[in-house]
Amino acid sequence: MTLAGPYGARVRRALTPYALIAPTALLLVGFLLVPLGSVGYYALQHRVVNEPYDDAFVGLDNFSRMLGDQQFWHSLLFSAKWVAAEVGLQLLLGLALALIVNETFVGRAVARALVFSPWAVSGVLTTGIWLLLYNPATGVFHQLSALGLGDPATSVLGDPGTVFPAVVVAELWRGVPFFAILVLADLQSVPKDLYEAASIDGAGRLRSFWHVTLPHLRDAIVLATLLRAVWEFNNVDLLYTLTNGGPAGATTGLPLYVAQLARKSYDFGYGSALTAAAFVLLLFCSVLYLRLSRFEGRGEGVRR
Repeated sequence: MTLAGPYGARVRRALTPYALIAPTALLLVGFLLVPLGSVGYYALQHRVVNEPYDDAFVGLDNFSRMLGDQQFWHSLLFSAKWVAAEVGLQLLLGLALALIVNETFVGRAVARALVFSPWAVSGVLTTGIWLLLYNPATGVFHQLSALGLGDPATSVLGDPGTVFPAVVVAELWRGVPFFAILVLADLQSVPKDLYEAASIDGAGRLRSFWHVTLPHLRDAIVLATLLRAVWEFNNVDLLYTLTNGGPAGATTGLPLYVAQLARKSYDFGYGSALTAAAFVLLLFCSVLYLRLSRFEGRGEGVRR
């Protein structure tokens, strides 16, 4: 049956946008909703791969199991500390770098390329670089000990007292350019007349930054910190390849704990429950953060 005439043309015009977005919508359903549904299903099951005879529906037992799981609380606490340290430091350093490369000076193009280049490096390659730098036999600390500075046997990744700052520095090298890129893009859209007006009113560089630059950057900073917080919470590649969660579980975040459950214990039921809990926690924190920050999602909202 075909639609003809003016009515048929109107129907075709109305349906055309939906037909065009249908492939993307199907991909979203396949890659987002189906995994979410499967995680929700397995979270309510006892599903251990090497115990197929014991598969059963257990309701909320997997979630109640979390309450007594000390490793879950430890990994959740580490993830919170990791996100706070990484996002805070990346924001401050990224903002500083963006302000520097936004100025006009000889070699600015080269400086921008150097600042942004770590963002193009994969996580595994980043860890390869930092494993070489932290190597106690050939790395930076070995060279310092040859100059009489420090212990020649220093292994910053093997000491629970130094492993956290060591992995934080490695991730900073990769994550700071993300903030620098976003902040620089927004900095270049700040109207010059605002700075001129502030200068006429007697504002110096510091007051102009505080009252002109920062308000303009607010939405960009809110969005960047939210995205980076979610990504850092889900960070597995760098922590896994640098320390594998060690030493003694000192750098085991919640996503890495889930991965270890799946890889070592094959406990997909409990692992899915942990994943579901992390999803709900991230969703709640994201919505709360956006509400508290009054994120508007547009540049004009910060200049009213």
